[in-house]
Amino acid sequence: MTTPRRLPDPYGPSSGANLADILERVLDKGIVIAGDIRINLLDIELLTIKLRLIVASVDKAKEMGIDWWESDPALSSKARRDELTRENTELRARLERLEASREAEQIEGARTRRREPEQVEGTRTRRRKESS
Repeated sequence: MTTPRRLPDPYGPSSGANLADILERVLDKGIVIAGDIRINLLDIELLTIKLRLIVASVDKAKEMGIDWWESDPALSSKARRDELTRENTELRARLERLEASREAEQIEGARTRRREPEQVEGTRTRRRKESS
């Protein structure tokens, strides 16, 4: 007859530590899990997968300098608003440049249309003088 294995004292039924306590400790201190998976065939490395997992509270992650979720538009409404504001500013600047360019073309076209009759008249006068 086999006796059931007993859990170590800190996590056994008499310890009083429950899942919430363990989770609180892990999130307060943080935990890093790292592992690599490599697939080789005849000493040729075909695939390497590096896995890194950090489990920590938001405050602890910020202490460690990890805050990527704050600047990811998919995860932060503030980052999404900032991205939309930047995009809107860029589009307005582009529109202003295009409108300024179009106005400059229209002004140049109007000047050209005003000069054309003078140039045509000058050409007629020169042709008359040359034929005489």
